[in-house]
Amino acid sequence: MGRIKSRTEVDESVVDWLTKIPKAETHLHIEGALPYTLLRELDPDRFPANPFFREPGYRFPNFVDFETLLVDHAVSWYTSPERYHEACKLIFSGLADQNVKYLEASLHLAIIELTGSDGHELIHAIKSAAPKGLEIRVIAGLTRDGYTEVMSPIIDSLPTWDDLDGIDLHGQEWLKLEAWAPRIWKQCQEAGKIVKVHAGEFGGADKIYEALDLLRAERIQHGTRAFEDPDLVQRLVDEDVILDMCPISNEKLRVVEKLEDHPIRGYFDAGVACTINTDDPLCFANTLSGEYEALYDRLGFKRSELAKIAKNGFRFARMDEELKNSYIAEIDSLLPEEIE
Repeated sequence: MGRIKSRTEVDESVVDWLTKIPKAETHLHIEGALPYTLLRELDPDRFPANPFFREPGYRFPNFVDFETLLVDHAVSWYTSPERYHEACKLIFSGLADQNVKYLEASLHLAIIELTGSDGHELIHAIKSAAPKGLEIRVIAGLTRDGYTEVMSPIIDSLPTWDDLDGIDLHGQEWLKLEAWAPRIWKQCQEAGKIVKVHAGEFGGADKIYEALDLLRAERIQHGTRAFEDPDLVQRLVDEDVILDMCPISNEKLRVVEKLEDHPIRGYFDAGVACTINTDDPLCFANTLSGEYEALYDRLGFKRSELAKIAKNGFRFARMDEELKNSYIAEIDSLLPEEIE
């Protein structure tokens, strides 16, 4: 009888397997995914080769510091639809290299006010950058205080935008939910758009209840703190609510002290539908394949469990049913006999 290989000895085969399986990314901010190489080319004096915040051991002090840094870097590049197109070509190429087949990408809608760009031109710039074999859905990312004099008529018109695939509420989670948001979320849902909300990252379980009850979100971005209310976790299971989780982001932003403490293990075991994603790789220097590897190396996920998470990415995707089922079947076909 052959010797049973240790977990460490099969790492290389796991990495190879992760490269081969089709994947979906459903929680990615275009501004937060800006390739750092573009900033280096833009201004090498201002943007050093190895910035401190991209170091593996760096942790952001708090969300506001992170958000300030991200916006400062992003707006240095994203000044026009042409710049979005150029960046997205690189972003999407990197995802295609990881065999990502489906992407829900968030566009920070306030960039319209910041740059004077047309929203439809921005969406076209993003979607037209997709390589063959990668399906893109563009999600409008709104902040809780984003209903400004300039943006309010644009936000009011979002349900009628045929080129827009969904909406998301992101940014500073502790801000009060304003009256406009439930109305827009309801209208967008009725228009057939994907409705998401960032909740349960820095806010507690109450923010997830708010997302479900007031905004009728079908996807929760993060949901990390749902475990604070066991009844809520059961509701997520019963209603098949998706948690689009970002474990490395949560570690980098101190939502969890270390990845080994991340609640995704408990959610998975409880039957919550989870996906894993990169969130803002500009700031975290992470990749989607690296997220899967981290679950295997640091949280003890088996390949069969990683396969289920990968299939969740397609199971809930807004794409042709035959195509999504073909990707799910491909994941199953590539799954070897489990090696413990």
